[in-house]
Amino acid sequence: MTPDPEALVTVTGRGLYCPAGDFYIDPWQPVQIAVITHAHGDHLRHGSAQYIVAQPGASLARHRLGSGHTLTAIEYGSPRSFGSTSVSLHPAGHVLGSAQVRIEHAGRVWVVSGDYKRQPDPTCTALAPLECDVFISEATFALPIYRWPDTRDVIAEIVRWWNVNRERGLSSVLFCYALGKAQRVLAELCAFTQEPVYVHGAVGALVDLYRKSGVAMVPTLAATTERATDYRGALIIAPPGAAGTPWMRRFGEHSSGFCSGWMRVRGDRRRRGYDRGFVLSDHADWAALIETCLATRAKRVLLTHGRSDSLTRYLNEQGIDASALETAYGADE
Repeated sequence: MTPDPEALVTVTGRGLYCPAGDFYIDPWQPVQIAVITHAHGDHLRHGSAQYIVAQPGASLARHRLGSGHTLTAIEYGSPRSFGSTSVSLHPAGHVLGSAQVRIEHAGRVWVVSGDYKRQPDPTCTALAPLECDVFISEATFALPIYRWPDTRDVIAEIVRWWNVNRERGLSSVLFCYALGKAQRVLAELCAFTQEPVYVHGAVGALVDLYRKSGVAMVPTLAATTERATDYRGALIIAPPGAAGTPWMRRFGEHSSGFCSGWMRVRGDRRRRGYDRGFVLSDHADWAALIETCLATRAKRVLLTHGRSDSLTRYLNEQGIDASALETAYGADE
């Protein structure tokens, strides 16, 4: 991509930078002012002097950063001045407190989406596309094969798997990302049951923060090492990093499942070694990416996360100037 000297957002060695406002968005190196789209680890990193976050995600950011950080929380849609720019944060529908960053300067508007999805989610505010001149969009699942099933159908499938395992005398260990995905599953389960679900400690701390934010979820219990606990027939939610660790021994014979958009491809489940894969993503699928990019009415779209070739080609065919934007953001699914 040819550098644009008038660009509102540029890529630097520290991250996405807005020269007119002298701030960074989700920087991957320490900076003076970091405007944060959400609290996942590839977007919220330690070391910056000041953090700006959306109010609903402030508790998650504080939890992830720990003490000793200066953090300012602003309400969705409330503009703030940075240099000669006006900046506001708007819902992204990714996880609790996730935000799009809208930057206005000299009659131009750029929007940085962060990560986003379009499926309904009871744990966070839905994304509303923002009209802009340039849209920086994620492209995590930017291939036509990635099309998400209805969430209720996926949760019903998880419940059936859990019940079959119970009849077999097995525990059901469901692996999903500790921030966002785990809480979404626990919230969606309310339509099917109020039976308690055991959770890994890394999940439980974040569940507590979601509850304090008013998100309704099924009851949860800590998955402890106490010998008296019989996990047969139980559902346990754990982060993927717990798979294959000594922590798993307490559950005895069990069936394992994994919640992720990557489970749309059967080979991914086999390679990861799970018994079951459930297609549930906190990112936009192929159709939602296209829908969102078109809804912004942007004349130019820049795509991050490295899976952008197919979407770039499609958007260019629609008369939109689309290209890839190299960043250090990962695929947090």
